[in-house]
Amino acid sequence: MNRLLSLLWLIACTGVGCERLYVKQATLPAGATAEERAAIAGRVVPTRQQLAWQQLELTAFLHFGINTFTDREWGDGTEDPALFRPDGFDADQWVHTLRDAGFGMAIITAKHHDGFCLWPTATTAHSVASSPWRDGKGDIVGELRAACEKYGLRFGVYLSPWDRNAPCYGDSPRYNEFFIAQLTELLTHYGRIDEVWFDGACAEGPNGRRQEYDWEAYYRTIRRLQPEAVAAIKGDDIRWVGNEGGLGRATEWSATVLAPGGSRESEAANARLGIDEMTSDLGSRAMLERAERVYWYPSEVDVSIRPGWFHHSAEDTRVKSLRQLADIYFRSVGCNSLLLLNIPPDRRGRIHEADSTRLAEFAAYLRRAFADDRVTDGDRLRRADAGESLEYRLAPGSRINTVLLQEQIAKGQRVEAFVIEALAPDGWRQVGEGTTIGYKRLIRIPETETDRLRITVVGTRLRARIARVAAYDVPDPDETVRAADAAMLPRTAWRRIGDLPLTLDLGASHTLRGFVYAPHEASVRAAYRYRFEVSADGETWTPAVAEGEFGNIMYNAEPRRIVFESPLPARYIRFTASTVDGGPARVDPEEISLFR
Repeated sequence: MNRLLSLLWLIACTGVGCERLYVKQATLPAGATAEERAAIAGRVVPTRQQLAWQQLELTAFLHFGINTFTDREWGDGTEDPALFRPDGFDADQWVHTLRDAGFGMAIITAKHHDGFCLWPTATTAHSVASSPWRDGKGDIVGELRAACEKYGLRFGVYLSPWDRNAPCYGDSPRYNEFFIAQLTELLTHYGRIDEVWFDGACAEGPNGRRQEYDWEAYYRTIRRLQPEAVAAIKGDDIRWVGNEGGLGRATEWSATVLAPGGSRESEAANARLGIDEMTSDLGSRAMLERAERVYWYPSEVDVSIRPGWFHHSAEDTRVKSLRQLADIYFRSVGCNSLLLLNIPPDRRGRIHEADSTRLAEFAAYLRRAFADDRVTDGDRLRRADAGESLEYRLAPGSRINTVLLQEQIAKGQRVEAFVIEALAPDGWRQVGEGTTIGYKRLIRIPETETDRLRITVVGTRLRARIARVAAYDVPDPDETVRAADAAMLPRTAWRRIGDLPLTLDLGASHTLRGFVYAPHEASVRAAYRYRFEVSADGETWTPAVAEGEFGNIMYNAEPRRIVFESPLPARYIRFTASTVDGGPARVDPEEISLFR
């Protein structure tokens, strides 16, 4: 029956107003006009799985593993499994916390770059089976899966293709077999999997050769074993938004020219267009003119509730504020994306109180913010051509500052530009505007009193299908603004005496407890590996951090706070850093802060 319904949904019809739809992708014929290309793009629609995924809106990442116990972001694969001892592990506490905070799915880092597996795999000894936790019989993946089923959450797995422990990494055929064996275990031993998350991290193996991932074989494995799952990021269902700061685009097309996945063919297609996941324009008419295909490839915004992705006790006071989380929600879910928020459990194996408290505040804020929709007739599907306006009634005495718009994306994403007007005593007054809508768009507008809204579709691909219009008076997030850290050392007396490495004369002797690195931007030019040294005379140097690294710094420029093992006296500091590619990293003094 389900198969029959799916076929009926896909079939082309011939009646008035019926349109042929293209599920997931469509070809743009070489001789097609600009208008014909836009019309084809407007009829590309999501699969049933992609649509269900989008409707979740909020999903949770759970970065947990050997890094939790080494206080690192990226492990190197040499860690002793005996370090892994989450003696208070409570999967129910994780999932109960997430469910109450409104999350629809939990995704666990079943294996990060260090290669340590959170399930008792037959592929390697670098796993929970070699740890003393539960006498080597524990299974983080299994217990979390059971908790998700108990509390009604969907369940996903992250499996890092980059494995710094596997001896076969870099021997591409052998490692691909090894990786598919791990993927097969995860997709056959734990019931239904709803999302499989791959990143694109890649490096050289012990043989000095760069690993070549067989993405197509990975996708075939997923489709064969878990056909209901979506494959994300380096998968072919869901794409990365292009940053790890929680920021969606102001113009976010789910119907995009970016070719999905990591295959050679998709990489060649994207190279021909000069685009990647970080490109600002992935779907305009100008891009459609140059493309050969268009895909339904919606964006996922991943960001951590803390500066790092794994739990570090030094960051317990640096959980994102309610104001920050509210802004991230508006710039992800409110910009036609899904928000994947990372909440890293601590060494006990529990979500820390600082995180769970903030999640509860966040959930309460969202419930309060969107509880009172003032539009009385906004839930019925309405259609509009370019230049047409739709009017909506509001409850009497309405005061609003946010407008919600949604398209019927099961029939495609079509709106290219819109204007919002409110009826004032002297007539219609423009209060907002935007470009794409897609699944959901939240537009902040000036505080307005009105009983009528008018939405004008300025530009569209085919006839727009507006599924919902709502309006709210969203409150300002309640939060306590912390004063600036009084322990930070003023820069006024600093003098740069060296560039590579960055060497500073602080102008006087100080006792330093640590430093903060805040790169100007997230890029491959940022400092990745580093050595931080101090000196009393500028000649004899003492390492405060002999060898460190800033994981994911090329994607997330959020400041990284490093605390020394013990306070150190210093008149001079030296910061030696290299990029992720191994070249020297140029660091400006303004990117470094010191605290006493």
